[in-house]
Order: sequence, then C-alpha cells, then structure tokens
Amino acid sequence: MSTLRYYDQRGLLTPARVDADTGYRYYTADQLSRLHRILALKDLGFSLAQIVRVLEADVPVAELRGMLRLKQAEAQRLIDGEQTRLAHIAARLRYLEQEEALPAYDVVLKPVSPLLIASVRASIPTVDNLGPLWETLTAYLRDRDLPRATPTLVVWHDADGSGMEIDAEVATPLAAPMPATARVAIRTLPGVATMACAVHHGDYVAIACAYAALYAWLDANGYRRVGPERQLHVQYEDGGDPETFVTEVQFPVSRTPGDYPSGGIDAPSTSTFRPAWIMHDGDVDTPKGSSPRLAKRTIAHK
Repeated sequence: MSTLRYYDQRGLLTPARVDADTGYRYYTADQLSRLHRILALKDLGFSLAQIVRVLEADVPVAELRGMLRLKQAEAQRLIDGEQTRLAHIAARLRYLEQEEALPAYDVVLKPVSPLLIASVRASIPTVDNLGPLWETLTAYLRDRDLPRATPTLVVWHDADGSGMEIDAEVATPLAAPMPATARVAIRTLPGVATMACAVHHGDYVAIACAYAALYAWLDANGYRRVGPERQLHVQYEDGGDPETFVTEVQFPVSRTPGDYPSGGIDAPSTSTFRPAWIMHDGDVDTPKGSSPRLAKRTIAHK
C-alpha cells in the first residue's frame, strides 16, 4: 500500500477514489494495465521521473528505443564489473590454494591522470647507465632553481625486451610548462584509464619481485599490458635508509570484455612480456647484475 501511495504522490497512478473515512484507495480494472506498465519500466531500471515522462509525454518509439539501449549499456557495464570482480576473487583463491599465504604484493587497478614532466630519454645498455640521465635532469632543474618534485619516475619504453638496449626515460613532475633543451624534453605523460599497480617497500635490489608479481597477476586475471611500464619513486631520499623507500610499479593494461582467465597463475600468457633488464634466476626474476649499488643507481640523483 505504501508503494501505491508513493505512486499517487508522484502522479504515476492516481486512485479512482479515496474513502474519506478510512483513507483506502480504490482502483479500477482499467488502471491495472498502467500499473503493469509502471512495474515493467521499473524492472528495466527506469527511474520514477523517467517513467512519468514515458507515460505522460507520449515518448516516440525511437526515443524509447534509445533510452532502452542506454539501460542495456548500463546493465552490461554492471555485469562486466561483477565478472571482473569474480575473476579477481577466483585468481586470489587459486593463489591461496597454491601458496597457502597472502601474496607479497597486492595489485590494484586505478586510473592515472596526465602528468606534465621534464624528462631525459635515451637508449642504454643496462640499468647501470641510468645515472647520467638523472644527472642531466638534475642539472636542468638546478640551473632553473626548480625544486625536485616527487614522485620522480622511470618510464620503460621497450619493456618487451625486443631491442639490444633499454629505451628508458627518467622524469620529474612539473608544476608549469618550462622551456625544453636539446637533452631535456618537456611533455605531458598521457593519462591511463586502467593502470595495474603494485607497491614495493624497501631496497631496490628486490624490486624485480614487484614486476614479476604484476606479470603473474596479468596472467592470472586475463589482462595484457598495452603501454610502457612506469616506476614511481613515491618515497626516496638520496643517501637515505633504503628500508624507508616506497616505489609504485605501474603497468597500463586492458582486457577485452568477456576475456576471462581459464588457468591459474602458473599458466603464462603470450600477451605479456618481461623487461629487457630482467632475467630469470631460479624461481625469482632479478635485475641483471643485481647489487645494492646497481639497484640504488636506478633512481640516484647526483
């Protein structure tokens, strides 16, 4: 009865008469079809305001078709979202069944906004050669009395390891556009609709474990990398205690709707790649020539 009273208040279904003494609402058999139309539209996801318009404004069939297509798209997005959630739950269950422990890295999907950066990009033979790139960028900032903004980052442009050298770009955020130079570019790092992210705590010697965890997560959840990987140095102090360092590793990813994993984390996908600077060593992927000195120079500012 409260629903019928609400429909009356909204002008959707007015009773044929109301008993003055009891307040009972009486409806005629002719109103039953209108009630069914209201319930049918509500079941399709229409709001009461939309239902009023459909019933009272004599909406053309073409417009009603468009409204239904919008509702169809909304429903499909909800289904896709819940299927994604189910896939993530299934992948986590498979991991727990195999490892009997929580994963060392939790992978989160999030959008990333565009970012204005000053950067130095070059092809280098190993990660050990990132140092001069940071030196060039630091000199550019110092000459212009610009503070060193955080987080600084590295963009790995050839993360599939297809070249003999590593195409790397070191960068720092800018608050406003600045003039570029022959070595330092000023550009906007594109935003990413879906970024798979893992946070690494501590020394950079073991940061390859974060990359390995992301690749395993992509395989387990049916995603593929669709752009350069990024390494954000969220918390870092030159000469500071490595145990306090916080780094976020980011992979731009996508997945075709309906493309859900059928295997577990041990079933590798041919659509994911390992960076050129990562090699397989036993059961853990580690940087070539990994050492505290080499790992630290990955982000060193001199």
